[in-house]
Amino acid sequence: MKATPLAIPDVVLIEPRVFADDRGFFFESFNQAAFEAAIGRPVNFVQDNHSRSGKDVLRGLHYQIQQPQGKLVRVVQGEVFDVAVDLRRRSPTFGQWVGAVLSAENKHQLWVPEGFGHGFIVLSASAEFLYKTTDYYAPAHERCIRWDDPALKIDWPAGVQPVVSAKDAQGRLLVEAEVFA
Repeated sequence: MKATPLAIPDVVLIEPRVFADDRGFFFESFNQAAFEAAIGRPVNFVQDNHSRSGKDVLRGLHYQIQQPQGKLVRVVQGEVFDVAVDLRRRSPTFGQWVGAVLSAENKHQLWVPEGFGHGFIVLSASAEFLYKTTDYYAPAHERCIRWDDPALKIDWPAGVQPVVSAKDAQGRLLVEAEVFA
């Protein structure tokens, strides 16, 4: 696999080696040793999640202020624009974001470490999104930052009218949000 740190180096784009021929394809979607070597630290995943969303659905920007979750995310059907926002106050990249297109076609994955907000918008008719997490879902600690916070200046794909949940519409601005030390 190829691992490329993005503009925020803790966020890593993972491109698996895909073996394809006229019968279809094969690739290793996860290998613990290779993954840990790529990100430079041990990781223990405890939960796998699977979501399906329709076109223009935007989920995020989510994080857990306690029991923070690192996430290894990928798309198995459709296409999304995936975003990670650094919420670690002491980080030199605090308040900055990176994004990548993840799709069933490109088979790319994104490592979003603990201390980041995470969200995505569906670009195709629908998308199925899989992710591994390093801690369990803890609703009492879940937080959300507004996807359209002007301070973040996220360059969401043009021409998309996001469909957000009532809960996500109530997200806070970064300036008033609880963030990581």
